[in-house]
Amino acid sequence: MTYSMISDPLDVKSIETAALELLERGYSVGLDSLYCLILWALARWIPPLVATCTFFRKPSNFTPDVQLSITELAALDMCQERAIFKPMNSEEKELLKQRCGGSWKLVLRYILAGEICCRREKSQAIAGPSHSVAVTSSGSVYSFGSNSSGQLGHGTLEEEWRPRLIRSLQGIRIIQAAAGARRTMLISDAGQVYAFGKESFGEAEHTTEGSNVVTTPQLVKSLKGIYVVQAAIGNFFSAVLSREGRVYTFCWGNDSKLGHRTEPNDLEPHPLLGPLENIPVVQIAAGYCYLLALACQPSGMSVYSVGCGLGGKLGHGSMADEKYPRLIEQFQTLNLQPRVVAAGAWHAAVVGQDGRACTWGWGRYGCLGHGTEESESVPRVVESLGNMKAVHVATGDYTTFVVSDTGDVYSFGYGESSSLGHSSVIDGQGNRNANVLSPKLVTSLKKINERVVQISLTNSVYWNAHTFALTDSDKLYAFGSGDKGQLGAELPAQQTERAMPEQVDINLS
Repeated sequence: MTYSMISDPLDVKSIETAALELLERGYSVGLDSLYCLILWALARWIPPLVATCTFFRKPSNFTPDVQLSITELAALDMCQERAIFKPMNSEEKELLKQRCGGSWKLVLRYILAGEICCRREKSQAIAGPSHSVAVTSSGSVYSFGSNSSGQLGHGTLEEEWRPRLIRSLQGIRIIQAAAGARRTMLISDAGQVYAFGKESFGEAEHTTEGSNVVTTPQLVKSLKGIYVVQAAIGNFFSAVLSREGRVYTFCWGNDSKLGHRTEPNDLEPHPLLGPLENIPVVQIAAGYCYLLALACQPSGMSVYSVGCGLGGKLGHGSMADEKYPRLIEQFQTLNLQPRVVAAGAWHAAVVGQDGRACTWGWGRYGCLGHGTEESESVPRVVESLGNMKAVHVATGDYTTFVVSDTGDVYSFGYGESSSLGHSSVIDGQGNRNANVLSPKLVTSLKKINERVVQISLTNSVYWNAHTFALTDSDKLYAFGSGDKGQLGAELPAQQTERAMPEQVDINLS
């Protein structure tokens, strides 16, 4: 075998034609010298490079399509290995391709982006308001904490001070969880949604409407026919994301606040209308009366927001409400490609592909990390994090956490909150620490000698917030309020919170 078929090693079309001719002649795709040359020539076509490398390490498992380039074939081959792509039929795959921009490379980017920001197929821990949910890498679910509405899913209304397996889910693999005020939603690997706790999807935390409770996971029948990959619970509404990147919301649609007119306690899912109808979304994040959507377009990643604009948390330069999703244009000005979005109660944050972190919204207590308590109505880079590369961000009620690529964790915001992870020192007047106005290294997590990969903290309007830190070895650490057992351990008498992280007795691997 020679390179005689390749007229110019820098001519990508020539290389692709030669490679396809080889495949059509029946050659195995193990001809290292030729394929190394192809990979070298296509290196500038990242992200398909990774897919191409994988493609050429093994025999082809499908008949080559002469209409596709080598990178397109490689991207399609890698897509077929992803969990959400495998169950799709040919028509569904083609529709997803067109929705993503007509390229398998764009489909692959869409799938991988969702896996990264949502930890799909990996362990995760969710810190809800007074209760907690942990999902193992094998798909089992543990819950603990407050259970006043059956939100733990164990068939009772009794609190649990230790992680307890939800046994009724035996045989069902869960890949994602969401926890809200007295309500929990779980997503299975088959795209089905299970909910328990308060029966209503969107009633406010402090109202008594919709007193019916569900104490064991129940399939959400109204979502039949929609393959769901993520759920998010905000105040007054819930939202789900389909495999194709479409967003559906429950409740809080009166007056077109979320792009459709429905009653506040409507249990039927409604597609989010407006610009996102034809743009695939890879992640959703819900806060106090608003929703953020991380979208994947051929031109790159972008963020849309919709709902209540109080405090400037929609990121459009004003405090006006938005009844339809609206593009946050500031990221283009900052030349930042969003990677992960987080929606707190009153403020929001994004981590970019280049490792920069941005925050915006109500700046009370220093939760934006800019050194002041001033609010920001458009995303602003947290300059004091310039010496590290951020890969993950989490927001709560006036608190924010940022995780670096080395596993270091920084937090800032409400100083009296033990959920920040800094030692709480009470002075003679009974006052705790001052507010943390700029990012501060959480040294208590540094001491555990584990690389942190995910932070989750209570993000609704709750002062008794708690925080989880998940490490790359699937160890879970908890701190903050634990008066209902939400830390996964029973605290000593008269103690309602824990300022220092301690490991939760649970196996998430």
